[in-house]
Amino acid sequence: MKALSELTAVSDPALPLVLDWIKAAQCPVEVLPCSENDGADALVRTQVTIRSPMGAICYRTGGVLVDDGWLRILGAGHPRLPRSLPSWNEGRAPTDRDGRPAFLLVADDAIGGFFAINGGGIDGAEVGKVAYLAPDTLSWEDTHLSYSDFLVWSWSGKLDEYYRGRRWDGWREECRILAGDRTFFFHPFLWAKGPPVAERHRANVPVAEAFSMIFDFRAQLSRTDR
Repeated sequence: MKALSELTAVSDPALPLVLDWIKAAQCPVEVLPCSENDGADALVRTQVTIRSPMGAICYRTGGVLVDDGWLRILGAGHPRLPRSLPSWNEGRAPTDRDGRPAFLLVADDAIGGFFAINGGGIDGAEVGKVAYLAPDTLSWEDTHLSYSDFLVWSWSGKLDEYYRGRRWDGWREECRILAGDRTFFFHPFLWAKGPPVAERHRANVPVAEAFSMIFDFRAQLSRTDR
């Protein structure tokens, strides 16, 4: 494992580039601050250098809230986003025989969808690229985006188009007060037949609970399809 000094000893840190991307954002983007200790801990546990945008996010931010909190990009953690990237990933992905995780969770949204970098365990998605586990299909969808491209895309103002049919009147106001460790959960479930999302019962639940439930649903449906 590399020490903090090794991960930060670079001549071209990515933070200025990331900040330029944010300045060009076409939607609300809020960069949450982090303490020096939390940033160092997140960077060392993630084992990326600050030359990479992921390293910059982990080391210098508590995370990033996009579109008034609809999308949460994980960093070092903050009271409004009380999950760091490494802590959120602990024990959540299956591992191969060499202990490598199937994926690395990097962001999630207000309707219980999860973005992850494919480490080789997501079928149908390119290794090293970001995939989206959609709550309305229970399937991984390949975005064909690298982590850097994912950041730029998430700030480009394209979320309205991407989430077409998955938002409702007043979603922005609700997201502004939604805690970063919680997510909306719907009944009927989004993956089940039913009325438009705006007409389904909506409650907020711990994001960890939503993550477990979506994988439970996937497992149950997989057994049913056999």
